Amino acid sequence: MENNKLDARIKLRHLHCLLAVAQHGSLQKAADALSVTQPAMSKSIAEMENILGVRLFERGRNGARPTSQAEVFLRHANASVSALRQGLDLLSRNHGAAGGTVDIAILPTLAAHLMPPVLKSFRQEWPGMVVQVHTGLNHQLLAMLKTQQVELLIGRVSDPSAMAGLAFEYLFAAPLAIVVRDRHPLLGLASVAASDLIDFHVILPPRGTIIRHMADSFLLSHGLGALADYSEILSVSLGRAMTLNNDNIVWFVPEIAVRGDLRQGRLHTLPLDMSGTEEPIGLIQRSDTIPTPPVQTLIGALRTVIGLL
Repeated sequence: MENNKLDARIKLRHLHCLLAVAQHGSLQKAADALSVTQPAMSKSIAEMENILGVRLFERGRNGARPTSQAEVFLRHANASVSALRQGLDLLSRNHGAAGGTVDIAILPTLAAHLMPPVLKSFRQEWPGMVVQVHTGLNHQLLAMLKTQQVELLIGRVSDPSAMAGLAFEYLFAAPLAIVVRDRHPLLGLASVAASDLIDFHVILPPRGTIIRHMADSFLLSHGLGALADYSEILSVSLGRAMTLNNDNIVWFVPEIAVRGDLRQGRLHTLPLDMSGTEEPIGLIQRSDTIPTPPVQTLIGALRTVIGLL
């Protein structure tokens, strides 16, 4: 009976305020995000602390940090709000409404090859649901996931501190490839050595990315230091356009990003040993949330597509 009385006193606004403060690390920022006043936010948090009988946040100059008791409760609060959202999504779907929006993130080097078949399969089950696909650097996408701007990330595992509060499910390993256009001068050689690359303009991934680290390790292992003629490009579409239209370009890119062009003969991999450049790709989710039915459908479609690679 006491538990029922306790549950009845906790309102949805309490949970929204709790989650907003935990997400933004500040009562004022949380208030701004929910379009309420800071006193109203403070009142809601104080009411929750009184109901639960525990202190939820340590307040200081650096903002508001969840206590250990709050960390335990946050997982359940987040799951409750997520469950309510998915119930509303299902209700909207049953009444013929648009069904809402799902925000997911994926590395730009994976998006073009993986997302078309995934979204095609998803739309068969959720024809009215809008999927917003966000791309960017891995650390940027991890930040979006942690702040709940996206519900799912297809990306790379990062260092332990960056992965705190996240769950990683391995899907496959993505090796780098060094590709050139059809009729490129290097394709006419009897054999190709890594040292031959210095005679061409090389497109590399941006500094600070894992794939750039892999590319640099490959170059160093073959006695090549800093290149004199290179560009740093993250965009697959730009790298592809430059490579397809220039005999002087050599492109370091994850093989999966250009698999279609390789199969159709528009691009070719150079016969160099790329072992050791593989990196794990997987599904990354917040460990304190429950995937909604649309997200579960996306995950299932993604696993099916990966199985066909």
